[in-house]
Amino acid sequence: MLALALWSSGAPSVLYPLYAEQWGLSPVVVTSVFATYQVALVITLPLFGNLSDLLGRRLVMIGGVALIGVSALVFAVAPHVGFLFAGRVLQGVGAGLAMGAATASLVENNTSASPRFASSAATVSTAIGLTAALALSGLFAEFVAMPLVWSYVVLLGLAAVNIWLLALAPDDRPTERRRWRPQKPRVPAGIRLGFTISTLSVALAYCVGAIFLSLGAHMIREFADTENSALIGVILACSSATIGATGLLLSRISAQFSVLAGAVVTLLSLALMAAASVFGSLPLFFGWCFVGGVAYALAFTGGLGLINRLAPAQHRGASLSLLYVVAYALQAGTAIGVGAIATGQALADAVLVAAAVLGAMCVAVVALIVLGRRRRCIPRE
Repeated sequence: MLALALWSSGAPSVLYPLYAEQWGLSPVVVTSVFATYQVALVITLPLFGNLSDLLGRRLVMIGGVALIGVSALVFAVAPHVGFLFAGRVLQGVGAGLAMGAATASLVENNTSASPRFASSAATVSTAIGLTAALALSGLFAEFVAMPLVWSYVVLLGLAAVNIWLLALAPDDRPTERRRWRPQKPRVPAGIRLGFTISTLSVALAYCVGAIFLSLGAHMIREFADTENSALIGVILACSSATIGATGLLLSRISAQFSVLAGAVVTLLSLALMAAASVFGSLPLFFGWCFVGGVAYALAFTGGLGLINRLAPAQHRGASLSLLYVVAYALQAGTAIGVGAIATGQALADAVLVAAAVLGAMCVAVVALIVLGRRRRCIPRE
């Protein structure tokens, strides 16, 4: 489920330059299409983030995957940019319903002795989905007729397989029946500082990823002076492949250390991102791909690992959903803000502003980790 959610999110990324050329879209329109997914998530999660606590993880995941499948159809037949916005809304609602349930299910069905296995598995799963989406979308766009269709045909097929597998899984509906009502965004007492650290860590990964996925293809085209979609897809996929490879190594690393290292390595990745944009350098962009992939894996895995340890079991789905609400809201704001600056001024200016703001977030995460240790409100592992 997590792999499929990130596959759906990343499937249009290599294709954004093609849409922009076909329909004359500005950078802010492209980044707004990208951010529609996050906006839909932010609206869905407060309303339905606790649904899997009431109905069971499996049923909610099936509903989410079904919406992702419908979104693939909308993208495949899109005659204008309005369909892209509609498709991203469906993707966001589907992922919003299912991602919190999928992450909680990983924790509850952990077959490993390591409590950190679930967060590490989530990182690897999402990286696999994103890597496959970027690489295949680029190959389809370069070598197959109807390049704006086939990536979504594959996504639809994967959604159907995922629903079938979920239907075969054991029923996990809770025995106690409770009525659904929209959840109030709140954090269980006693874990607020830890929740803030976890959320900012995941948000750091998402915000840098927003710049990479919404404008990365445009940056490669500009730096390498190429329109080869297959090459662009492979370059973008290098970053998500690095995320997956790093995630495999993180099940033995404490969540606190992962969050701290994620903030520090993210600072380095932001410096590479800014330098690549200022100098128009493809080698520096490659450096950002790999260092940014390591930073993403550390920050995302650490953030999820920390909240999984802190959140009470009966509120885990709701806590994870609220974390995703804040992280995706910040990601949407980053994408739209960078797109607006790039449209009004220059891409390099937009990247420099984003690097400064996200750098301040990195410093905030480090400071909060130090504060949490002094107050002893973050459990030792």
